[in-house]
Amino acid sequence: MEVLLLASSQKKYTTLVNNTLLFALSNFSSKLLSFFIRPYLSYALDSPDVMGVSSLLQQATNLLIPVVSLGVSYAVIRFGLDKAVRKESVFVNGGLTIFTGFAILVMAMPLVRLIPNAAEYLPWLYLCVLASCLRTLCTQFIRARMLNRLVAIDGVLTTGTLLAYYLIFLSWFRMGATGFLLANACADLTSMVFVFFAGGCWKYCKPKAFDKSLWGEMLRYCLPMIPAAISFWIINASDMFFVQAMCEDYQGRSGNYWVGLLSAGYFLPQVITIMGSIFYEAWQLSAVTEEQDREAFFSKIFRVYACAMFCCVAGVVMLCRPMMHLFKAEYYDGWTFVPFLTLCSMCTCLNQFLNSVYVVYKRSTGSLLTMLAGAVLNVILNGIFILLWGPWGVTPASFLSLLLVFLLRAYSTRGLLRIDFHPAWLLVNLVLVLAEIWCLMNLSAWVIPVVLLTAVVCAINVREVYSLVQKLLGKFLHRKGA
Repeated sequence: MEVLLLASSQKKYTTLVNNTLLFALSNFSSKLLSFFIRPYLSYALDSPDVMGVSSLLQQATNLLIPVVSLGVSYAVIRFGLDKAVRKESVFVNGGLTIFTGFAILVMAMPLVRLIPNAAEYLPWLYLCVLASCLRTLCTQFIRARMLNRLVAIDGVLTTGTLLAYYLIFLSWFRMGATGFLLANACADLTSMVFVFFAGGCWKYCKPKAFDKSLWGEMLRYCLPMIPAAISFWIINASDMFFVQAMCEDYQGRSGNYWVGLLSAGYFLPQVITIMGSIFYEAWQLSAVTEEQDREAFFSKIFRVYACAMFCCVAGVVMLCRPMMHLFKAEYYDGWTFVPFLTLCSMCTCLNQFLNSVYVVYKRSTGSLLTMLAGAVLNVILNGIFILLWGPWGVTPASFLSLLLVFLLRAYSTRGLLRIDFHPAWLLVNLVLVLAEIWCLMNLSAWVIPVVLLTAVVCAINVREVYSLVQKLLGKFLHRKGA
């Protein structure tokens, strides 16, 4: 019996690693492209002002997506993983939700036009929203059916098509912000069509499969996700709108210019975001399906995950100044936004991890309330910090807001699942990273102290990651040898 329990315990870690590697391979090309896309856009979009307009439109799209979809993508994968629920009903209910939400968005056009820059690009904005919602529906549905290899193929396809569309609309036709939106919409539509047919989603398009009772249950689960998603958007993206509104003529530059510079600053923190998104795609499957000894499992994975995060954060902060030379010269000062944006990315990833606890126990209101608290704090701090420090005030505001979300989730999830967070260890890591940021921002001879602090952070964290990898590889090699 003990041997069986040990084997079962090992299996769930191996499954998580295998899924993570699979999603890493599927996302590598697309995430690699997204990593270098900002430097490319600095040349293709001519100036920080045009970059700023494109970034604001992209964030407007991200705001409208959860409103249109009613957050149904969360319900599709959660209920799609439930073996007791008909897959046809999940897919049909999800599609109906999206088209209903889009119809409402069309009727709300006068309100949408009030979004900065939206009126000029309205058709393309609407197309981006619909394409993204439909693609997410199809990809989440095939994830729920555990078609992970198809997810991998779709990742590569999306990468290739997005690159092709960028080259056509930005480099060839020079369509500026319009081309930016059109390229993203076309890439999402191409992916949606591919997954719809290759994943056999068309087999589940049965109007008679509509389940009113299930639909109500799905909506009760996902509707709290809408204000949660909006709150997340406020913390992570509203910064750009605050900067545009409050930094017009700051140091003789337009608000769109500062938005473009801030957008360039998101370049390096994408390393953290990429790592987190790849892991979370695999983790959300294990979090729901692995039921044995869940507390120990969550605690172990959180510790290893956080260790890897702190190592990445320290490395990104160390490299941010030389790496900004990949951009046009006008964007170099974007490095000043990077340090706290990197901390924001780490907090976002850790908050996602804790959100999986709410997903497991179908307590989506916990996600809502914690994100709402962070959003309120973010709005307050943005107004104060921009007055104090100009456009640079938005990044520490976002970090403190996301840190609040983490603390609230760490506390509230203890009633569902008691995760061992090792608070003293987390605090030591955070202090070391903040010291690294201070040295980078304030010392002319910053290189040696920053490199030393990065080495210290890696030294105290790499052991935990290595021990898990060694354990898994040891088991793998032993099995192969047998």
